[in-house]
Amino acid sequence: MTPDLRFPRVLHVLIHLSLRDRVMSSAEIAKMLTTNPVVVRRMLAGLRDNGLIEATKGRSGGWRAAKPLDDMSMRDVFDALRRPDQVTLRETRDHPGCPVEEAVNEALHKVEAEAAELICKRHEAMSLGDIARAAMNGE
Repeated sequence: MTPDLRFPRVLHVLIHLSLRDRVMSSAEIAKMLTTNPVVVRRMLAGLRDNGLIEATKGRSGGWRAAKPLDDMSMRDVFDALRRPDQVTLRETRDHPGCPVEEAVNEALHKVEAEAAELICKRHEAMSLGDIARAAMNGE
């Protein structure tokens, strides 16, 4: 299974958009991410719908940050991407009806749900401005 890399890629793009303080085309962003402009447009659509970025059409169109980085939390981005899997659900269904397998799966679900909640709380506490400052300070 290929990991979902939208979250770190979108964080990267948003910070660049804000630091450059200009419109960047899908092609320009795609080149930065080593991907296709269509992938960029799909990836950024949810952010536009949630007010994190603005899109302009036309020859000089592209994407621009809609808010200052300090006003965007990692949680905002995570939610705009419809919460890509951060904690991968691991369960087996090799032995239907086996109470041990069911208990193992239930325990994994519980731990993974708790881990996902902790991740969301941490995302909410960190702004993209925090990340940008760390990058600028070499942290």
